[in-house]
Amino acid sequence: MPITLNHTIVPAAHNERAARFFATVMGLPYEGPDRHFAPVRVNESLTLDYLSVPEPLGTHLAFDVDPATFDAVLTRLREAAVPYGNDPSTPDNGRTDHPLAARGLYFTDDSGNLYELMSPA
Repeated sequence: MPITLNHTIVPAAHNERAARFFATVMGLPYEGPDRHFAPVRVNESLTLDYLSVPEPLGTHLAFDVDPATFDAVLTRLREAAVPYGNDPSTPDNGRTDHPLAARGLYFTDDSGNLYELMSPA
């Protein structure tokens, strides 16, 4: 069996708020808390389990997405006035050119988590 990532813990100041934000931006369902986690299923094999912590340090999560998903996420970011950019040091420059993909962007949540999306076109 190949090695796959099943879940990862994402630190957040408020787990449900962070989970809802990510799910909304990405167009994923959020079904509410599960014990002390606020899980968001990304695909059949990966769940992000948001965990409330007193002082979240933030983490970097990178996703490969198809062009249609990229366009949909970009539309939701713009509609919600969420800043995005093409560089992790300036995730608010409004650009989508990316050094590792035809298009890509970064955006952050209020806990300092940095999300990266890369699309082949």
